[in-house]
Amino acid sequence: MNVITLAEASAGTAELVGGKAAGLGELIKLGERVPEGFCLTTAAHDRGVIPDVEVASAYRALGGGPVAVRSSATAEDLPYASFAGQQDTFLGVTGVDALHDAIAKCWSSLHTERAVAYREANDIDGRTVRMAVVVQRMVEAKVAGVLFTANPLTGCRTEMVVDAAPGLGTAVVDGTAPADHYVLDDTPYDDRGCLTPAQLVELHRAGERIQAHFGAPQDVEWAIDSDGTLWLLQSRPITTLFPLPPPTDRPQPRIYLEFGHVQGMLRPVTPMGMSALRVILAGMLGSFGIKAEIVDIGGRLYGDLTDLVRDPATRKRLVKLMAVDFGPRAQAVVAHLLTDPRFAPVPTVRSRPAGGLGPALRTAPRAIAGIVAALARPEAARGRLFEEIDQLRQRAAAAPAGLRTAAERLDFVEAQDPSTRYDRIVWPVVAGILTAALPVELLKGIASQAEIHAVFGGMPHNVTIEMDLALWRLAERADAHRDLLRTTPPEELAARYRAGTLPEIGLSEFLDTYGQRAAAEVDLGVPRWAEDPTPVFASIANYLRVTDPEQAPDRRFARAAAAAEVALAALVRRVRRHRPVRGRLAGFLLRRARVLAGLREAGKFAGLYPLRENRRQLLLVGAELADGGRLAQADDIMFLTIPEARAAVSAGVDQRALVAQRRATYRRELRRRHVPVAVLSDGTDVEAALAPATAAAPDALRGVGAAPGTVTGPARVVHDPATARIEPGEILVAPTTDPGWTPLFLTAGGLVTETGAPMAHGPTVAREYGIPAVICVPGATDTIRTGQVVTVDGAAGTVTVDRGR
Repeated sequence: MNVITLAEASAGTAELVGGKAAGLGELIKLGERVPEGFCLTTAAHDRGVIPDVEVASAYRALGGGPVAVRSSATAEDLPYASFAGQQDTFLGVTGVDALHDAIAKCWSSLHTERAVAYREANDIDGRTVRMAVVVQRMVEAKVAGVLFTANPLTGCRTEMVVDAAPGLGTAVVDGTAPADHYVLDDTPYDDRGCLTPAQLVELHRAGERIQAHFGAPQDVEWAIDSDGTLWLLQSRPITTLFPLPPPTDRPQPRIYLEFGHVQGMLRPVTPMGMSALRVILAGMLGSFGIKAEIVDIGGRLYGDLTDLVRDPATRKRLVKLMAVDFGPRAQAVVAHLLTDPRFAPVPTVRSRPAGGLGPALRTAPRAIAGIVAALARPEAARGRLFEEIDQLRQRAAAAPAGLRTAAERLDFVEAQDPSTRYDRIVWPVVAGILTAALPVELLKGIASQAEIHAVFGGMPHNVTIEMDLALWRLAERADAHRDLLRTTPPEELAARYRAGTLPEIGLSEFLDTYGQRAAAEVDLGVPRWAEDPTPVFASIANYLRVTDPEQAPDRRFARAAAAAEVALAALVRRVRRHRPVRGRLAGFLLRRARVLAGLREAGKFAGLYPLRENRRQLLLVGAELADGGRLAQADDIMFLTIPEARAAVSAGVDQRALVAQRRATYRRELRRRHVPVAVLSDGTDVEAALAPATAAAPDALRGVGAAPGTVTGPARVVHDPATARIEPGEILVAPTTDPGWTPLFLTAGGLVTETGAPMAHGPTVAREYGIPAVICVPGATDTIRTGQVVTVDGAAGTVTVDRGR
């Protein structure tokens, strides 16, 4: 079947008609007004020959005249990849010969550099993609543009956004002309710009119908003709929205704060890892008498802070509490939310679990005793801490010796309580955190933060730093094999190590101590270094590139430690002269911090031992399920929950399809580069919504924020993308961008343009790649020079040039 009408297309025929035609067919079935047209199917593309007779007949059935010819690939308008402008569109095509040429060009656009790069960035196999072509009667547009049924910049699902301009919608989607920007919500519409209030109402209602039909927020292209008739030209999913929090039965809005970055991890967590982490975090907070519901949003850990914000007692301390682990971005978000009337204090709200102050009261005596003991005898407390960690390691290794069946192994994993808190570990760590935090408040106005922070250089007793130094010593011992270790790919070295064909360099001894570690190690779904030492070999190679002895990590650490002791002595002397009591207290705390603050990593380090053993047991279960055909491979079990794994073990449920779906979602989330600090239950990224009100630096260039996030890097001013090269991390500064520019986005750290609209192709792809973007910056390519360091704040819509560099 080479040619069908658009009315015959539907979501069920996407492999035949491509994403764009399938979406149009669904709009027609919904009863929306869509320009008449037909689709040259993928069957014709498979044959590689344009069926001229059928195309000409279908064209004449439309009445001839000007038509729009648009690509409709099978990998297009997907829920996670819009392909905005990546393949070609031709407007005003008239005549059979011109139509033939336009179709041929659409076919060819499947293989352009930008389309290939986009597919690779979205992990789409180009060999599986086929091209259909949509041909539609042209609409003589008086005004046209795009409608997003959710706010693509803030993520708010209760707002719609419209960009509109007189004439054809290409000026809006290509970003070549300024557009009128409207946010549609429950407030009355202004009579301004190129759209009337009645037209905005009509677009709003159309957006509601379309979103309800497709079941997800949509990006809709539309046009209004000279008679005032609204035509819909395309509908596809909005691909850049961060997932919504899970629904609740509570009518009030909820606040969710991201927890993963506390562990330096913004990547998604595997389903099995998520279930373990939720228990760990809930138990950790519970030990302090705090109850915060832990939820999974986009594979990331978020805590529901709504009750804490609404509680008159806890809200007063929240901003300061955020400083301990969450940092200034979370502080700014929480401070903003405290002024939001939707989260005003409610006397009846209590953030503590049922039973009132019970957990906190039960914990308080132990906490006080443990912290005081650590402050009184820090060396003894540190010794007890590492003694407990060693015992934990031994218990984790010895416990599962008698396990035989998959069911027994799952019982063992489920019976583990990873939230168990050991007083010997917890309270010295808390004491270290307090001794590092309190002097900042105590010396406010007396000593600068930089002076205080200088005391924390070269901090001893940090298990992670000790691991790094151990790895440096390993690299030093491996110097005899320098050429091998520097020139061989790390993954090949790892394979040779596992095969036993690598020269002995002492790696086994290192892995005996640190083999349970890994990037994103709190996720038990992630392979440990002992399983895959590729990252260790990459680090060794980097260490072997250090040729200046003074830059050796151990010497740098020793210099930092010595400088910290000097800074501590000088600071205490100066403060005691001006504030004797504060000086003595600050000196005591800072000296204790030198002994205790480095223990902060010890808590997580201790928890890695049971996680490693749980992972080992789960992989054994996964291997058994893979042998039985219920999983494709052993580590698929990390994409199940314990109950789902039990269903596979005890009931023989085939979980391969479920795992494949979750792996695909996980891979997509791995590519997400912007993770909100806080989101509301309506999907609003609080930071993105807050930032435009933030005062910009006086010399900042102002534009329109088009993709959220902040990045600093050297600028690269480009006028012709065909000859440009963007080094990783450089900020692309251009007069404008159309889809031909988007291959440069793969290495760009951010985007600045002089023209455009937030819904144009360039900013849309920038959001998908997760790079901050500011558009409509007047004279950007003249004001900014290549090599200057600039900071792009995609939420505030500002670009700041560092004039000193």
